[in-house]
Amino acid sequence: MNKRIMLGGVAALAIFITGFAAPAFATDPDAALKDLATKVMSKGPNGEDPANPADIKLTDDELAKVKAMNATAALVFHYGGNDWSQAQENALKAQFEAEGIKVIAVTDAGFKPEKQVADIETVLAQKPSIIVSIPTDGVATASAYKAAADKGVKLVFMDNIPKGFVAGKDYVSSVSADNYGNGVASAHLMAKQLGGKGKIGIVFHAADFFVTKQRYDGFKKTITEQYPDIKIIDEQGIGGPDFAGDAEKAAGAILTAHPDVQAIWAVWDVPAEGVMAAARAAGRTDLKIVNMDLGENVAIEMAKGGMVKALASQRPYDAGIVEAKLAAYALLGKPAPAYVALPAGPVTKDSLLDMWKEIYHSEATDKIKSSMK
Repeated sequence: MNKRIMLGGVAALAIFITGFAAPAFATDPDAALKDLATKVMSKGPNGEDPANPADIKLTDDELAKVKAMNATAALVFHYGGNDWSQAQENALKAQFEAEGIKVIAVTDAGFKPEKQVADIETVLAQKPSIIVSIPTDGVATASAYKAAADKGVKLVFMDNIPKGFVAGKDYVSSVSADNYGNGVASAHLMAKQLGGKGKIGIVFHAADFFVTKQRYDGFKKTITEQYPDIKIIDEQGIGGPDFAGDAEKAAGAILTAHPDVQAIWAVWDVPAEGVMAAARAAGRTDLKIVNMDLGENVAIEMAKGGMVKALASQRPYDAGIVEAKLAAYALLGKPAPAYVALPAGPVTKDSLLDMWKEIYHSEATDKIKSSMK
């Protein structure tokens, strides 16, 4: 007993002398990231439990039946010209070709709801059997998608769904990454970069966009609840469609107001490019950036050992394959799950080349490879 009392006194004295210091990590980020590799945390847009993408399959007999239908498909994107949209397009075209379905249109709304409504109307004139799309705005585009459904077009959604739509009635299914889980993963990655302690800013998507809100919620909740020594000292929202430019202004405001900020989280890769530009302009190349989504420009920065230290990525190619299979389900009258989600994809410099191949089903670009140090 006396020995225990003595040891306790020594510990108390040490705390008195040095000050109380909590462990650097209240949560083990490595263990948390490992857990996310096999678990999906997101719920669907109507609260649905996620189905496993590996369960979405077509038999040889089903493929033959779909091929005999001579069906057509249109891909109606929110915006293009980015790695995510290109990967989706590549996968959809590849899988539709395997199913004997001809892609007759690919549209880019430039993240403008009115343009997407016009795109849908134009596409409908070509009488597609299927539309695979990601709504820019669930409310503003709902009537256009409803008109498509009323004409018998099979609708498969990427990530978002129109307001009031019900799976199995108004549309076939929605397919997404585990966006909440990716937000959680990015929080653990941020904590690792900061050693569990620091001041950070957030650049989020200021719109009613289901998946970007999920990733923001996952990140913020995890940082707040599991890493008490990491303080969120500023948040700035961006609306687009100039997401890089908007993010540059938002990050510039954070850096000006808080010169002691050590890291900024960006809601996807294009805004992260804006954060990089703001940091360079402010002479803050020491800033640590953690973002969502693996694009070539942020990958190059990461490969160089630059400001982008880590990110959590969606799996757009795999999602495109699943979307095309679900479209075939609809043509066959085969029951489809309301919501399918793919697990989070954490990426650091050490795993960059392997993760690029896993996510995009192709080798990293020459620019990325040549940037590796």
